[in-house]
Order: sequence, then structure tokens, then C-alpha cells
Amino acid sequence: MEDFEDIFSAKSQKSRSRRPNEPFDRDEFAARKKRERDEVYAMVDEFTGEMQTDGGAFQTYLDVQSHFDRYSATNAILIAAQMPEATRLMDFVGWKDAGVYVRRGAEAITILEPKEFTREEDGSTGVFYNPKKVFDVLQTTMRQPPVMKAKRDTRVLLKALIENAPCDFAVSTQLPENVSARYDASANTIYVRPGLDGDNYIRGVSQELAKAHMDHNNMELASTQFAAYCVSYMVSARYGVSVEGYNFNLLPKSYREMNAQELRVELGKVREISGDMLSDMRHSLDNMEKAQKQKDNEAR
Repeated sequence: MEDFEDIFSAKSQKSRSRRPNEPFDRDEFAARKKRERDEVYAMVDEFTGEMQTDGGAFQTYLDVQSHFDRYSATNAILIAAQMPEATRLMDFVGWKDAGVYVRRGAEAITILEPKEFTREEDGSTGVFYNPKKVFDVLQTTMRQPPVMKAKRDTRVLLKALIENAPCDFAVSTQLPENVSARYDASANTIYVRPGLDGDNYIRGVSQELAKAHMDHNNMELASTQFAAYCVSYMVSARYGVSVEGYNFNLLPKSYREMNAQELRVELGKVREISGDMLSDMRHSLDNMEKAQKQKDNEAR
């Protein structure tokens, strides 16, 4: 007869070897989380400082923010510092729930996740930020087909860009030759010069449209012109419009003299504008696509 007693004996020894449950040390947990947050913010500050003196680093941040337009400026900075080529991020559990697994040895990207809490003294709600480990799709077992990024029709993009604009548009032959578009706050109108190609219109109109958004939302920025320039770059980069002529080698003096936190606040405002404009464009493009599908179905 087979002897099974060893199974029970091994289980008993294993149980005795376990450490008793230790009480939860709230103060130690809070201290550990603070150390983790401090390390993350130190990374943010370091890369933000690099962005102020290195145009390539600043442009890398804009590329990341244009792709992850729903992410905060701080998280875009963190992604730019750790994996600027990232395209799709989820935590370990998120990938697992999607039926995908993170590859062994993959180095996590740390971002900050907002968490609400209730203040004991008055019951009000506050927000704190906890470090969160995420992984890019390239760090997973998901099979990635070759990316064939087709450029959208420029007329369609231009229509989507201006459809929900908070201002009017008019063609003007009075603009200088080196100016493709100009926002006139007093007339609440963006004037565009005739005869340009689509990419020039998108670059110029998106820049002036950013100024219109700032004006209508009473937003104060250290450099309205440069902020609009950044928004124009992000909109163009997001939709495959050429960004060859943009140059970030020398940031405005006001940006260079800010401390890291002040620059993050400024970039947060810029992200708010670009995020609103990209959201409007997505909504318009989705509506156009649905209308076209319905039209095609009715023609069958």
C-alpha cells in the first residue's frame, strides 16, 4: 500500500515554518509610499531640467504628449524619460485581463496614478498620487503586425480641426507672405492666406486656433506664442503632418528660468489646450467616418 503520511507531514512542517501575520504598519506603509513618490518626482525634475536646455529632450516630450494626449504633462514627462517609443501602456493585471502577458525581465515604466482620499478633520476629498508600474505593448507577448500608418486626407483633417473652433475663419490676401494664418482676438476670427498646401494650413491654423482657445478660456501663459507653437507641433505630429520645420533648440527665456514645478504647470496648460483640440478632432473624424459608412451602406 502506498504511503501518504509524508504529504501530511510536509504540510505540517510548511505551516509551522510560516511567519505569523504581522500587523499592518500604517506609518511604515505611508513612509515607503512617500519615498517612492519622492524618487518619481526626482526623475520628473531631472528630465524637466534636461528639457529646458536640450531641444531634443523637449521635442521628445512633445512627441510623447501628442500620442498620450489624455495623460498629464507629468506622466508624459515620465514616459519620455523612461520609454519615449511607448505606444500603449497598461499595468500587469490589465495586460493579463486582456489575455496578454508581460515578458519576463521587462523593466516597468513608472507613472503617477491619482487617488482620492477623505480628510479626517473635515470630511473633504483630496487627491494624492501613487507610483504605478505599467508596461508597453512591445514588452508583452502580444503579436504586433507591421504598422502601416496611412496619412489621413488633408482636407478631412482640416475640416475636423476647425469644425468645433471657438472662432470664425476668413480668407485674407492682406497677410504677409511668411504668415499662413493669424488670429484676431478683436474680430474673433482666424484669417488664412489663400493658395497654401494642406500641411501648411494645418500647421498655421492649429497654432492660431490654440491662441483662440487660450483667449476664450482666459488662460494666462508665460509665452502665448511658444505655447501655441507647441500645440501646433503636437497636433501635426499626431496626424502625420510634416513637423520638419519646427525647432525647439532654444526655449523662451521665461521657460528656461522656471523651476521644474513651474514648468510642469505651464506644460499642463499647454496639454489642456492640445488635449481639447485633439479631442474635438477625434469627435469630428468619428462623425465623418460614421456618416460615410452610412452613405456607403445606403448606396448598396
